[in-house]
Amino acid sequence: MKRTAETAGDLLRQWRQHRRMSQLALASEADISQRHLSFLESGRSRPSRDMVMHLAEQLDVPLRERNAILVAAGHAPQYPQHGLDEPELAAATAVVRQILDGHLPHPALAVNRHWELQAANQAIFALLDGVAPHLLEAPVNVLRLSLHPDGLAPRILNLGEWHAHILARLAHEVDQSADPKLAALREELAEMAPDRSRKSRTEAPSQKGRIAVPLYLQGPNGTLSFLSTTTVFGTAVDVTLSEIAIEAFFPADEETARQMSALSAGSAGGRS
Repeated sequence: MKRTAETAGDLLRQWRQHRRMSQLALASEADISQRHLSFLESGRSRPSRDMVMHLAEQLDVPLRERNAILVAAGHAPQYPQHGLDEPELAAATAVVRQILDGHLPHPALAVNRHWELQAANQAIFALLDGVAPHLLEAPVNVLRLSLHPDGLAPRILNLGEWHAHILARLAHEVDQSADPKLAALREELAEMAPDRSRKSRTEAPSQKGRIAVPLYLQGPNGTLSFLSTTTVFGTAVDVTLSEIAIEAFFPADEETARQMSALSAGSAGGRS
């Protein structure tokens, strides 16, 4: 969604169109008249603070963009925004750290809305041997890191399937957020489609009986099979916190659990 609009009415109209709703449908959902909504979108009426919040709720507008609409309407932002290193988010960052470290010996990381790495546990770094240094320069984009030919891509045994999964997930996130940076990231990653004519040196495990899209990764001692989960702060009212997601990878079989325990023990031994 292009964000060149300066008025609250323009922004509300863009979000309504992005959500594929007619004026009549939104007015009905918001329990206001279509005429009133038309006046708000055209700028003939300025929306009150409560009306902006009400319409943004109906449109499921992200907190960051709700603030933008409020400011455009001449109101103060509703939702605070703090850095993860600021005292206001100290309790939340401690929770993130506890989840990441508590997930050991299996990999877990925290990302922002653009999939830029915010924190990770030691199991993540144990799997990054051989990754090109330029992909590890801050800000590290974990999706680019996973799909780039100089990143983890050569070691992902089901790369075609994982690539399609990542693109589908990004498409959904772009649809929800209308974030142009996410849209650009999806276009970039789409260009990294694996060469299907080149056979993998290692066969991916059987797909029989699967319950979710796995990640099959060639580890230092054999194939690692993971299932991933996503955790978010469901009641966040801070913009930054609302955009943090924790990606945790669980072993999909006993062999992966055994290998990750061994890797963790080896890493701990190297640090002692």
